[in-house]
Amino acid sequence: MFLARRSLTATLLLVLSVAFAADVPHLSRDQLAKAVRSDSISIPTPGELFTALEKPGKPNWTGQYRGPIPMTYRNRAQIALNLGGLIADGFIAVEAKDSQQVKNIGSDIIKLAKALGVSENLLSRGNSINEFAENDEWDVLQEELEATQNEVKSSMQTHSDQDLVILVSVGGWIRGTQVVSAAIMQNYDERSAKVLRQPALVSFIHSKINDISPGLRAEPLVKDVNEQLVGIEKLVSFPASKAPSVEEVRKVNEAVGKVMEAIQNKTDAR
Repeated sequence: MFLARRSLTATLLLVLSVAFAADVPHLSRDQLAKAVRSDSISIPTPGELFTALEKPGKPNWTGQYRGPIPMTYRNRAQIALNLGGLIADGFIAVEAKDSQQVKNIGSDIIKLAKALGVSENLLSRGNSINEFAENDEWDVLQEELEATQNEVKSSMQTHSDQDLVILVSVGGWIRGTQVVSAAIMQNYDERSAKVLRQPALVSFIHSKINDISPGLRAEPLVKDVNEQLVGIEKLVSFPASKAPSVEEVRKVNEAVGKVMEAIQNKTDAR
């Protein structure tokens, strides 16, 4: 029964990790902190960002929760970006070991995934994640989140779907960076703060958005996100020999928060 449940949950978590293209490698803390070669990195998962944080003591994960977001977006680009943010929220709930929050976020993820046309046979596995949360099987859940990342490329085959995978990845990174920077501000530590030095990574994300189809790239929200990434790249370009100050971390947090707000609230695009 346990193995069967693991299999069912792996399938559901394929939906949860749709942001994470199969060529995404695990990034060490040093890779995230230095990010010196844009051709050798890719967009990290929220889980990788949170692991790289390496904060002294236990972060206040429940303090990083946000309120519910709309489930009625009409624009596919906005749905994809918000799906990435929700996936990051799922990682936060797992870190907090909050079963009810996991179930709430899982339900919202499925709603947005349906709007993107994820196949019903994947969506039907929704009850499995509830079982893990109810049984407090957090280590197994985390393992499955990591293990299913490399299965994602088989779930989306068309060019347009690959475009959406990029946007989901970007949404997850933005929300994850918002959470990491907020956690650093709450309990400043120079070692943790260096994780935010990611100029090559942000440049890579910018290039991935530029790789998507012209029609989708021309969407007002996508253009807005892409333009704001230019400013964020400057904010995360700290000197390699120096940790960012609390004020510099705050500026990063405000910048990614502004992008996240646009992603969540900009519902006028069709």
